[in-house]
Amino acid sequence: MDIQEGFDSNYRFVLVAAKRARQLQGGSMPMVNSTSTKACRVAQDEIAAGKVQYTQTTNVIRKPEIRAEDLPPVSEI
Repeated sequence: MDIQEGFDSNYRFVLVAAKRARQLQGGSMPMVNSTSTKACRVAQDEIAAGKVQYTQTTNVIRKPEIRAEDLPPVSEI
């Protein structure tokens, strides 16, 4: 399977198509005319037509660091 144009991996393509398919199943209107009535195929057709894209953010979610001194002793838990 070749990587779809505009995507850095097939995995990302599948994630975007799945998210759009969920939107379609939730009631969103299709942005292209498709021969299929299945949400997953319609989502793929929308991506192929350039109607659905993604943006990759650079925000990294980090857990707050807790120092060992700030943790309660095990006997107090």
